[in-house]
Amino acid sequence: MSSAHFLILLSVVLAAGVVLVLAAALIGVRIGLSRISDGLATLASALQGVEAEHLKPLEGAVTAINEQFDIILGALPGIASKAAVVAERRPR
Repeated sequence: MSSAHFLILLSVVLAAGVVLVLAAALIGVRIGLSRISDGLATLASALQGVEAEHLKPLEGAVTAINEQFDIILGALPGIASKAAVVAERRPR
């Protein structure tokens, strides 16, 4: 076997080895992503359960609290302007 044939054979073996290593790595990535997907599906169902059981009953209270905050925030500019007037009149 000539050295040219040997080098060609070695190149083909090296290319096949690279393809096999890459295939194995991609299979490993696929398995890992599949496990992650299963975990995320479990987490999603658990979060839906928490939302249905614990957060939905609080929705009315949160809405009422947010409405009160809107009233308070609406009054702040008027309070700030009155405080500025008082601060200007105050002796230093």
